Amino acid sequence: MAHEWKCTGLRWSSDGPVLVWDGGRRSALPWGKRVAFAVHEGGVRRCVGARGNGCPVRADVSRRSTGARCEECARLDRAHSVAADTIADDPRPYRVYLAWFGPGMVKVGITAVERGSARLLEQGAVCFSWLGTGPLMAARRTEELLRAALKVPDRIPYAEKRAVRSALPTGEEERAVEVRELHARALGLPAWPESLQLAECRVVDHVTVFGLDRAPVAFGEVVELAPGGAVSGELVAAAGPDLHLAVEGRGVVVLDTRLMAGWELVPSDVPGGRLTFPVREFRSEQEGLF
Repeated sequence: MAHEWKCTGLRWSSDGPVLVWDGGRRSALPWGKRVAFAVHEGGVRRCVGARGNGCPVRADVSRRSTGARCEECARLDRAHSVAADTIADDPRPYRVYLAWFGPGMVKVGITAVERGSARLLEQGAVCFSWLGTGPLMAARRTEELLRAALKVPDRIPYAEKRAVRSALPTGEEERAVEVRELHARALGLPAWPESLQLAECRVVDHVTVFGLDRAPVAFGEVVELAPGGAVSGELVAAAGPDLHLAVEGRGVVVLDTRLMAGWELVPSDVPGGRLTFPVREFRSEQEGLF
């Protein structure tokens, strides 16, 4: 019987995307690499637990859940998350950023200074700029100021991000326009926290890092993994948790690697391209989003 692997997620290193597996094993993902795996017949998706601890009841979880956690483990994980605003005494300095994912899609967020731009890569930000640096609570107040005064969201659904990826402006300056404009408006707001050190606008573009400058347009996205299903394709791009795989005879499909968590996966040794997991095709011109 083939050895089973459990994926714990996609990480971004200085060399590009890396799949991480139970036990700390890592699989580098250079462009052109073949990504091929299957879920054996009778496979069940189990909760991945919380904060490094396994789920005590090994609960079944939905095939379409990107968190791969049962309700109790999701609550425990959220309770220790900076993003959930439940930690107030973190002494580390934080940065506030503006991230752009496509036309009309700019969000505000915060990340620990020590993480560099990893958070932006993990979110699939097409481009971004820092807005300021300071203590956690000052960063939080700045984030809330932008939400209230400029109606800037702090979350954008991944489905919306990936659906517009194929229609991004081709020039870096075009992609930077909305970030530059919002940055200028933000700096003009009153009531900035005194302890936040403002940063000048310097837009960093990730299109080449993600491989989106040369990848063919994707036709759709995998919506779930299923027992007996498989995928085999060549990696042509990656953004955030998403792998863009060129499947022979089908075209490019987007696989959210968060859907892999909780499954016991086996290598797929079928030659050539293969895709038997359920797929949702992107609507033409994103008609369903706007």
